[in-house]
Amino acid sequence: MKREHAIIDLGAWLESPAGRCLLDWELAQLDQALVDLFGFHALQLGLPELDGLRANRMPQRWLAHDGREWVQAPPQPPALHCLPEALPFPDQSLDLVLLPHALETSADPHQTLVEAARVLRPEGRLVVLGFNPVSLWMLRQGLGRLRANLGLRRQPLFLPEPGEAIGYWRLRDWMRLVQLEPERARFGCYRLPARGEAWLRRWAWMEAVGERWWRVFGAVYLLQAVKRVRGMRMVGLAPARGPARRAAPAVVANRHLPREAWPPGGDNPAHE
Repeated sequence: MKREHAIIDLGAWLESPAGRCLLDWELAQLDQALVDLFGFHALQLGLPELDGLRANRMPQRWLAHDGREWVQAPPQPPALHCLPEALPFPDQSLDLVLLPHALETSADPHQTLVEAARVLRPEGRLVVLGFNPVSLWMLRQGLGRLRANLGLRRQPLFLPEPGEAIGYWRLRDWMRLVQLEPERARFGCYRLPARGEAWLRRWAWMEAVGERWWRVFGAVYLLQAVKRVRGMRMVGLAPARGPARRAAPAVVANRHLPREAWPPGGDNPAHE
């Protein structure tokens, strides 16, 4: 089901204390997840404010964006402008696709995922960053919407409104429909949703506690998947062949044949 495109500058929100906290976690996780992924062609779709491919060593790396206006200029300008639902790449041409909140900002998130799977090579990797709808940060977001709907004193929402947050389990189901196999997931930002930097630092101890006791309730998640193509067989180097072995001489198991087997008028042939 398609929904209206939400015109919101997510990059500007990353300049807030909560946004910087989320950005630091995402960059640290991406550096760890992408540094050992090898190939030739990598694509980051959306959010130029996040240099998500900085730790990756693929020779060809592109940054694509949908072309909407920014409140401020991003630190790295996009290499190309395109719709996430219609990528200008051939089938099976990329080794890595990074979607930092691209599904939330897309007018058709399911089609965006289909396009990302289409351009991936077999055994290529897809990495998705998204807000977790089951978290303390999203709970505060929902309370802010409720106050606005009831006509109470309106306050700015805690999180930007890029669109519908897609849950972790729901995204896993979507991936399996397009031949993507989830292989790694991480959650982060467990601290209370405070606007001030001092309060965010005060609640920093909740990160370690949340990582251990309520892991799936972080405000943001990273989900990595690999493209599996059924019926495909990876062909490697043929094993080295050794020298051909000679056939072993036949061994006579019984050198004393019974008298019935002797030729007429002859001796035991086994003695010859």
